[in-house]
Amino acid sequence: MARSFDVHPKDPKPRAIAQVVAMLRDGGLIAYPTDSGYALGCALGNAEGKERIATIRRLDEHHHYTLVCRDFAQLGQLVHIDNAVFRAIKAATPGSYTFILPATKEVPKRLLHPKKKTVGVRIPDHAVVRALLEELGEPLLTSSLILPGEETPMTDGWQVKEALDHQIDAVIDGECGNEPTTVVDYSDGYPEITRHGAGDPTAFE
Repeated sequence: MARSFDVHPKDPKPRAIAQVVAMLRDGGLIAYPTDSGYALGCALGNAEGKERIATIRRLDEHHHYTLVCRDFAQLGQLVHIDNAVFRAIKAATPGSYTFILPATKEVPKRLLHPKKKTVGVRIPDHAVVRALLEELGEPLLTSSLILPGEETPMTDGWQVKEALDHQIDAVIDGECGNEPTTVVDYSDGYPEITRHGAGDPTAFE
C-alpha cells in the first residue's frame, strides 16, 4: 500500500520531503506533482524502479525516460548542448518542457535511447519538485504518469493512490498542472517538436 504525503504546494515542509527522499534512496518508486501533471519517479541508480515505471505505463525499450533536474548546471552535466541550443533551452527553463538531447557519460547506458544515445531532461517550475531535488542532491529518473490508453497525465493525488496503491511506494498529494510537457527533440541538432503540451512551442518552431 502506497504511503500518502500531503504537502503544501508553495511551501513544502522539509520533514515530509526528507521522508520521501529517504524512500527514494531506499529503492522506492513515487508519484509526485509537477507543473505538467503527476509523474512517476525513482533514484537514478534504481534499475528496478525503471522497470516498475515501464510496467505501469506499458513502455517499450524506445521510450525516452526523463531526468528531472534541479537547475541548468545539473542539466548541463547530463547532456551535450552547443551555444545556440543552450540559449534556447536556458530561456525556456524552468518550465513545462522536456528536451531530448545527446547524453554525456554521466548518464547510465540503461537510461539511454538504445539507438540514438539520447535522454530527456527537464527543469520543472514547481516548488515541491525543487524541494525534492534539493534534498535528493541528484536528478530524478522520471516518466509522466500517463496510464495506458490515456493521452494526458493524472492530476489528482487521491486518484493516483487509488489506481496505483499496490504498484508504487508513495504518493505526494499536491497541486499540479493538467497538461503534459511540450517535448522538443534535439537529437539531430535542430529542434523538432514531437509533442505539443503546456510549454509554449513558439521559440522552437
